[in-house]
Amino acid sequence: MDIVVFGAGALGSLVGGALAGKHAVTLVGRDPHVARIREDGLRISGELDALVHPEATTDPAGLVADLALVTVKAYDTAEAAEALADGDVDLVCSLQNGLTEGTLRERLGDRVLAGTATYGAELVDPGHVRCTGLGRIHVGELDDGGSDRAERVAAAFRAAELDCEADPAMARRRWEKLAVNAGINAVTALAGVENGALAGPPGARTAERAARETARVARAEGVDLTDDDAVTALRDVVDETAANRSSMYQDVRAGRRTEVEAINGAVVDLGRANAVATPTNGTLAELVRTWEAARDLRPPDAD
Repeated sequence: MDIVVFGAGALGSLVGGALAGKHAVTLVGRDPHVARIREDGLRISGELDALVHPEATTDPAGLVADLALVTVKAYDTAEAAEALADGDVDLVCSLQNGLTEGTLRERLGDRVLAGTATYGAELVDPGHVRCTGLGRIHVGELDDGGSDRAERVAAAFRAAELDCEADPAMARRRWEKLAVNAGINAVTALAGVENGALAGPPGARTAERAARETARVARAEGVDLTDDDAVTALRDVVDETAANRSSMYQDVRAGRRTEVEAINGAVVDLGRANAVATPTNGTLAELVRTWEAARDLRPPDAD
């Protein structure tokens, strides 16, 4: 397949680099990362090991591909959708944090597939990404149900030796992922710890409360996700990615704006809309927002 990865950060570079072993891949990102890839290729180390030479560009205009994987930060989703709408892309699949597919669909219509990924990734240097943990990728229709196009995308991932399956129940999968992210990201970012620190108390208690709140909001939204299933998913990811630094922890370490609004903030907003209390997510969101505000990282109209 001809594949564009829109957002060549840590996860986008890892997945795109792995796909480049079997497919024609173009990474869309920022310098100096893109410049180094164009000069020397992309090095993947850690749990995966490769040196690949995908196309790489900082220019998102006029992209042409069979498949675009969207891996930008959640707050850049609308901008990515606009750029992809101006190109010629057959299918678009989000591997982002948060419930971003709705924003993509508003601009790109039914070309959009849902996706989740639990591979751990960290940018070490320009042109170098480390796989910090093997995971699994799920892709499927946003409105649930099996489809040939989801199977085709999953097969393309598997051809590149990435663990991927077409999932006919992506609505539940997306909320399960949100519950996991709500439990892990803000807690690890605020505490400055790797995921494995949430395997037991005291961190596990806070993380699991956030996951349970997310499951209650999911049910209010019509998605069958039990509290126990959300906590089990959280514990499984903590165990599988114990050595990982969550994406929000990496953002805080680098002094970057976080995705708290798309994760804990989204749980709070949808909880409010459905009259579901979300005190743990609310507290976590406010603490991360306070950190962002102190560093002038929040957009002017955020509060």
